[in-house]
Amino acid sequence: MQRRELLGALGGVLALSTTTGLQAQPAVTRLLVGATPGGGTDIVARALAQELSTRMGRQFIVDNGPGAAGNIAAQAVAKAQPDGATLLLSYTSHVINPSLYDKLPFDTVRDFTPIAGVASLPGILVAHPSLPANTLPELVALAKAKPGKLNIAIAGLGSSNHLAGEVLKLDAGLQITSVPYKGTGPALQEVVAGQIELVISGVASVQQLLKAGKVKALAVTSLQRVAEFPQVPTIAETLPGFDFSSWYGLFGPAGMDAAETQRLAQAVQAALQSPALRERFRHEGLIAMARGQAEFGAFVQSEIPRWAKIVNATGAKAE
Repeated sequence: MQRRELLGALGGVLALSTTTGLQAQPAVTRLLVGATPGGGTDIVARALAQELSTRMGRQFIVDNGPGAAGNIAAQAVAKAQPDGATLLLSYTSHVINPSLYDKLPFDTVRDFTPIAGVASLPGILVAHPSLPANTLPELVALAKAKPGKLNIAIAGLGSSNHLAGEVLKLDAGLQITSVPYKGTGPALQEVVAGQIELVISGVASVQQLLKAGKVKALAVTSLQRVAEFPQVPTIAETLPGFDFSSWYGLFGPAGMDAAETQRLAQAVQAALQSPALRERFRHEGLIAMARGQAEFGAFVQSEIPRWAKIVNATGAKAE
Protein backbone atom coordinates (compact mmCIF):
# COMPACT_ATOMS: atom_id res chain seq x y z
CA MET A 1 0.00 0.00 0.00
CA GLN A 2 2.83 2.36 0.88
CA ARG A 3 4.53 1.60 -2.45
CA ARG A 4 1.29 2.31 -4.34
CA GLU A 5 0.86 5.60 -2.50
CA LEU A 6 4.47 6.56 -3.20
CA LEU A 7 4.08 5.86 -6.92
CA GLY A 8 0.86 7.84 -6.97
CA ALA A 9 2.52 10.78 -5.26
CA LEU A 10 5.48 10.61 -7.67
CA GLY A 11 3.10 10.56 -10.60
CA GLY A 12 1.36 13.63 -9.22
CA VAL A 13 4.67 15.48 -8.95
CA LEU A 14 5.59 14.55 -12.52
CA ALA A 15 2.21 15.66 -13.78
CA LEU A 16 2.54 18.95 -11.90
CA SER A 17 6.02 19.59 -13.33
CA THR A 18 4.72 18.91 -16.84
CA THR A 19 1.71 21.17 -16.58
CA THR A 20 3.61 24.03 -14.94
CA GLY A 21 6.69 23.81 -17.18
CA LEU A 22 9.06 23.12 -14.27
CA GLN A 23 11.67 21.13 -16.13
CA ALA A 24 15.23 20.60 -14.97
CA GLN A 25 17.65 23.25 -16.14
CA PRO A 26 20.76 22.09 -18.05
CA ALA A 27 24.04 22.13 -16.13
CA VAL A 28 25.84 23.83 -19.03
CA THR A 29 24.51 25.95 -21.90
CA ARG A 30 26.39 26.37 -25.18
CA LEU A 31 25.95 29.83 -26.62
CA LEU A 32 26.61 29.46 -30.34
CA VAL A 33 27.98 32.46 -32.22
CA GLY A 34 28.11 32.48 -36.01
CA ALA A 35 31.20 34.71 -36.12
CA THR A 36 34.90 34.61 -35.35
CA PRO A 37 36.33 35.47 -31.91
CA GLY A 38 37.03 39.14 -31.26
CA GLY A 39 34.29 40.65 -33.41
CA GLY A 40 31.19 42.51 -32.23
CA THR A 41 28.99 39.41 -31.94
CA ASP A 42 31.64 37.54 -29.98
CA ILE A 43 32.15 40.51 -27.64
CA VAL A 44 28.42 40.66 -26.88
CA ALA A 45 28.18 36.90 -26.43
CA ARG A 46 31.07 36.68 -23.96
CA ALA A 47 29.88 39.63 -21.89
CA LEU A 48 26.36 38.17 -21.75
CA ALA A 49 27.58 34.63 -21.01
CA GLN A 50 29.51 35.89 -17.99
CA GLU A 51 26.45 37.66 -16.61
CA LEU A 52 24.08 34.74 -17.26
CA SER A 53 26.48 32.24 -15.65
CA THR A 54 26.39 34.30 -12.46
CA ARG A 55 22.65 34.98 -12.48
CA MET A 56 21.37 31.53 -13.48
CA GLY A 57 23.74 29.34 -11.48
CA ARG A 58 24.98 27.37 -14.46
CA GLN A 59 27.80 27.75 -16.93
CA PHE A 60 27.26 29.49 -20.27
CA ILE A 61 30.05 28.67 -22.74
CA VAL A 62 30.55 30.64 -25.98
CA ASP A 63 31.04 28.36 -28.98
CA ASN A 64 32.16 30.12 -32.18
CA GLY A 65 30.93 28.59 -35.42
CA PRO A 66 31.57 31.16 -38.18
CA GLY A 67 30.57 30.73 -41.80
CA ALA A 68 27.78 31.46 -44.30
CA ALA A 69 26.82 34.76 -42.63
CA GLY A 70 25.84 33.01 -39.41
CA ASN A 71 23.79 30.28 -41.08
CA ILE A 72 26.00 27.41 -39.88
CA ALA A 73 25.52 28.28 -36.20
CA ALA A 74 21.84 29.04 -36.74
CA GLN A 75 21.24 25.66 -38.38
CA ALA A 76 22.92 23.88 -35.46
CA VAL A 77 20.61 25.62 -32.99
CA ALA A 78 17.52 25.03 -35.14
CA LYS A 79 18.23 21.28 -35.01
CA ALA A 80 19.14 21.18 -31.30
CA GLN A 81 16.93 19.85 -28.53
CA PRO A 82 14.76 22.66 -27.09
CA ASP A 83 15.99 22.08 -23.54
CA GLY A 84 17.95 25.30 -23.00
CA ALA A 85 21.32 23.56 -23.41
CA THR A 86 21.96 25.12 -26.85
CA LEU A 87 21.22 28.77 -27.64
CA LEU A 88 22.14 31.21 -30.39
CA LEU A 89 23.52 34.71 -29.98
CA SER A 90 22.72 36.02 -33.43
CA TYR A 91 22.90 39.35 -35.20
CA THR A 92 21.26 41.32 -37.98
CA SER A 93 22.20 38.78 -40.66
CA HIS A 94 19.62 36.44 -39.08
CA VAL A 95 16.85 38.56 -40.65
CA ILE A 96 18.80 39.58 -43.77
CA ASN A 97 19.66 36.03 -44.89
CA PRO A 98 16.11 34.94 -45.85
CA SER A 99 16.18 37.43 -48.74
CA LEU A 100 19.91 37.19 -49.43
CA TYR A 101 19.99 33.39 -49.93
CA ASP A 102 17.78 31.52 -52.39
CA LYS A 103 17.21 28.75 -49.84
CA LEU A 104 18.06 28.30 -46.16
CA PRO A 105 18.17 24.97 -44.27
CA PHE A 106 15.82 26.42 -41.63
CA ASP A 107 12.98 28.89 -41.25
CA THR A 108 14.15 32.10 -39.56
CA VAL A 109 10.89 32.48 -37.61
CA ARG A 110 9.34 29.00 -37.33
CA ASP A 111 12.48 27.11 -36.23
CA PHE A 112 13.54 29.44 -33.40
CA THR A 113 12.31 30.71 -30.06
CA PRO A 114 13.11 34.42 -29.70
CA ILE A 115 14.23 35.06 -26.12
CA ALA A 116 15.46 38.65 -25.81
CA GLY A 117 17.06 41.54 -27.65
CA VAL A 118 20.49 42.33 -26.23
CA ALA A 119 22.25 45.24 -27.93
CA SER A 120 22.55 47.39 -31.03
CA LEU A 121 25.72 48.70 -32.65
CA PRO A 122 25.93 51.66 -35.01
CA GLY A 123 28.25 51.46 -37.98
CA ILE A 124 30.84 54.10 -38.75
CA LEU A 125 32.13 55.13 -42.17
CA VAL A 126 35.90 55.48 -41.97
CA ALA A 127 38.56 56.33 -44.53
CA HIS A 128 42.32 56.17 -44.92
CA PRO A 129 43.81 59.44 -43.59
CA SER A 130 45.14 60.34 -47.04
CA LEU A 131 41.66 60.56 -48.58
CA PRO A 132 41.08 64.22 -49.55
CA ALA A 133 37.67 64.30 -47.84
CA ASN A 134 37.02 64.83 -44.14
CA THR A 135 33.22 64.93 -44.13
CA LEU A 136 30.46 63.04 -45.89
CA PRO A 137 29.53 66.05 -48.12
CA GLU A 138 33.20 66.28 -49.15
CA LEU A 139 33.23 62.53 -49.90
CA VAL A 140 30.09 62.88 -52.02
CA ALA A 141 31.69 65.70 -53.99
CA LEU A 142 34.92 63.75 -54.44
CA ALA A 143 33.14 60.57 -55.56
CA LYS A 144 31.05 62.49 -58.08
CA ALA A 145 34.15 64.18 -59.44
CA LYS A 146 35.87 60.79 -59.79
CA PRO A 147 33.12 58.27 -60.62
CA GLY A 148 34.24 54.66 -60.20
CA LYS A 149 37.67 55.63 -58.83
CA LEU A 150 37.00 55.15 -55.11
CA ASN A 151 36.62 51.77 -53.38
CA ILE A 152 34.74 50.66 -50.29
CA ALA A 153 35.62 47.43 -48.49
CA ILE A 154 32.80 45.01 -47.64
CA ALA A 155 33.39 43.17 -44.38
CA GLY A 156 31.03 40.32 -45.21
CA LEU A 157 28.62 40.21 -48.14
CA GLY A 158 25.05 40.82 -47.05
CA SER A 159 25.94 42.23 -43.65
CA SER A 160 24.07 45.29 -42.38
CA ASN A 161 27.22 47.38 -42.88
CA HIS A 162 27.55 46.16 -46.48
CA LEU A 163 23.92 47.06 -47.18
CA ALA A 164 24.35 50.42 -45.44
CA GLY A 165 27.16 51.19 -47.90
CA GLU A 166 25.05 50.14 -50.87
CA VAL A 167 22.12 52.32 -49.75
CA LEU A 168 24.51 55.23 -49.17
CA LYS A 169 25.71 54.92 -52.76
CA LEU A 170 22.13 54.69 -54.05
CA ASP A 171 20.80 57.61 -52.02
CA ALA A 172 23.73 59.89 -52.79
CA GLY A 173 24.04 58.79 -56.44
CA LEU A 174 27.65 57.65 -56.08
CA GLN A 175 29.72 55.32 -58.24
CA ILE A 176 32.01 53.67 -55.68
CA THR A 177 33.32 50.14 -56.22
CA SER A 178 32.47 47.60 -53.51
CA VAL A 179 35.30 45.15 -52.74
CA PRO A 180 34.34 42.08 -50.61
CA TYR A 181 36.54 40.69 -47.83
CA LYS A 182 36.09 37.71 -45.54
CA GLY A 183 35.59 39.56 -42.30
CA THR A 184 36.07 42.90 -40.62
CA GLY A 185 39.75 42.34 -39.81
CA PRO A 186 40.99 41.90 -43.40
CA ALA A 187 38.82 44.78 -44.62
CA LEU A 188 40.19 47.16 -42.02
CA GLN A 189 43.76 46.04 -42.71
CA GLU A 190 43.38 47.03 -46.34
CA VAL A 191 42.05 50.46 -45.40
CA VAL A 192 44.85 51.00 -42.88
CA ALA A 193 47.38 49.98 -45.56
CA GLY A 194 45.86 52.47 -48.00
CA GLN A 195 44.83 49.78 -50.50
CA ILE A 196 41.14 50.64 -50.05
CA GLU A 197 39.83 54.12 -49.31
CA LEU A 198 36.65 53.39 -47.33
CA VAL A 199 34.83 50.89 -45.12
CA ILE A 200 31.77 50.85 -42.89
CA SER A 201 32.47 48.91 -39.71
CA GLY A 202 31.02 48.49 -36.25
CA VAL A 203 32.24 51.18 -33.87
CA ALA A 204 33.80 48.57 -31.57
CA SER A 205 36.12 47.30 -34.31
CA VAL A 206 37.60 50.68 -35.25
CA GLN A 207 37.87 52.54 -31.95
CA GLN A 208 41.56 51.85 -31.43
CA LEU A 209 42.39 52.59 -35.08
CA LEU A 210 40.61 55.93 -34.83
CA LYS A 211 42.38 56.85 -31.61
CA ALA A 212 45.73 55.91 -33.18
CA GLY A 213 45.02 58.04 -36.25
CA LYS A 214 45.28 55.08 -38.61
CA VAL A 215 41.82 55.82 -40.05
CA LYS A 216 39.52 58.83 -39.87
CA ALA A 217 35.78 58.91 -39.25
CA LEU A 218 33.44 60.57 -41.73
CA ALA A 219 29.99 59.67 -40.38
CA VAL A 220 28.00 57.15 -38.34
CA THR A 221 25.10 55.11 -39.70
CA SER A 222 22.65 55.54 -36.80
CA LEU A 223 20.08 58.32 -36.47
CA GLN A 224 21.78 59.67 -33.36
CA ARG A 225 25.45 60.46 -32.88
CA VAL A 226 27.54 57.92 -30.96
CA ALA A 227 28.45 58.75 -27.36
CA GLU A 228 32.08 57.69 -27.80
CA PHE A 229 32.51 59.95 -30.86
CA PRO A 230 30.11 62.87 -30.39
CA GLN A 231 32.03 65.00 -32.88
CA VAL A 232 31.31 62.57 -35.76
CA PRO A 233 28.10 63.51 -37.65
CA THR A 234 25.46 61.01 -38.71
CA ILE A 235 24.88 60.14 -42.35
CA ALA A 236 21.29 61.21 -41.70
CA GLU A 237 22.49 64.78 -41.21
CA THR A 238 23.35 64.73 -44.91
CA LEU A 239 20.83 62.14 -46.12
CA PRO A 240 17.71 62.50 -43.91
CA GLY A 241 16.21 59.26 -42.64
CA PHE A 242 19.34 57.16 -43.14
CA ASP A 243 19.43 54.67 -40.25
CA PHE A 244 21.42 51.43 -40.16
CA SER A 245 22.58 49.72 -36.99
CA SER A 246 23.45 46.11 -36.32
CA TRP A 247 21.65 44.35 -33.48
CA TYR A 248 22.24 41.24 -31.40
CA GLY A 249 19.65 38.93 -29.87
CA LEU A 250 19.29 35.63 -28.04
CA PHE A 251 17.41 32.72 -29.62
CA GLY A 252 16.74 29.10 -28.78
CA PRO A 253 15.36 26.22 -30.84
CA ALA A 254 11.62 26.16 -31.54
CA GLY A 255 9.48 24.50 -28.89
CA MET A 256 11.43 25.61 -25.83
CA ASP A 257 9.74 25.23 -22.47
CA ALA A 258 7.87 28.46 -21.64
CA ALA A 259 9.17 28.64 -18.07
CA GLU A 260 12.81 28.15 -19.14
CA THR A 261 12.39 30.75 -21.88
CA GLN A 262 10.96 33.21 -19.37
CA ARG A 263 13.79 32.55 -16.91
CA LEU A 264 16.34 33.27 -19.65
CA ALA A 265 14.53 36.41 -20.82
CA GLN A 266 14.35 37.77 -17.27
CA ALA A 267 18.03 36.97 -16.67
CA VAL A 268 19.00 38.86 -19.86
CA GLN A 269 16.92 41.88 -18.81
CA ALA A 270 18.56 41.86 -15.37
CA ALA A 271 22.02 41.50 -16.93
CA LEU A 272 21.40 44.54 -19.12
CA GLN A 273 20.84 46.62 -15.97
CA SER A 274 24.26 45.64 -14.62
CA PRO A 275 26.55 48.69 -14.35
CA ALA A 276 29.54 46.51 -15.30
CA LEU A 277 27.85 45.23 -18.47
CA ARG A 278 26.58 48.67 -19.41
CA GLU A 279 30.07 50.12 -19.03
CA ARG A 280 31.51 47.30 -21.14
CA PHE A 281 28.91 47.96 -23.82
CA ARG A 282 29.51 51.73 -23.71
CA HIS A 283 33.25 51.19 -24.11
CA GLU A 284 32.61 49.04 -27.19
CA GLY A 285 30.12 51.50 -28.71
CA LEU A 286 27.22 49.13 -28.00
CA ILE A 287 23.76 50.23 -26.86
CA ALA A 288 21.71 47.94 -24.59
CA MET A 289 18.59 46.90 -26.49
CA ALA A 290 16.51 45.53 -23.57
CA ARG A 291 13.70 44.02 -25.67
CA GLY A 292 11.71 41.38 -23.79
CA GLN A 293 10.57 38.11 -25.30
CA ALA A 294 7.30 39.26 -26.93
CA GLU A 295 8.70 42.58 -28.11
CA PHE A 296 11.83 40.96 -29.50
CA GLY A 297 9.81 38.32 -31.36
CA ALA A 298 7.68 41.01 -33.00
CA PHE A 299 10.80 43.04 -33.82
CA VAL A 300 12.46 40.05 -35.56
CA GLN A 301 9.39 39.45 -37.71
CA SER A 302 9.20 43.14 -38.67
CA GLU A 303 12.89 43.22 -39.65
CA ILE A 304 12.60 40.49 -42.30
CA PRO A 305 10.47 42.47 -44.81
CA ARG A 306 12.40 45.66 -44.03
CA TRP A 307 15.72 44.10 -45.04
CA ALA A 308 14.13 42.26 -47.97
CA LYS A 309 13.28 45.63 -49.52
CA ILE A 310 16.86 46.82 -49.02
CA VAL A 311 18.37 43.64 -50.48
CA ASN A 312 16.10 43.90 -53.52
CA ALA A 313 16.88 47.58 -54.00
CA THR A 314 20.64 47.08 -53.82
CA GLY A 315 20.76 43.80 -55.74
CA ALA A 316 22.99 42.25 -53.05
CA LYS A 317 23.63 38.50 -53.37
CA ALA A 318 25.29 35.90 -51.18
CA GLU A 319 28.59 34.44 -52.31
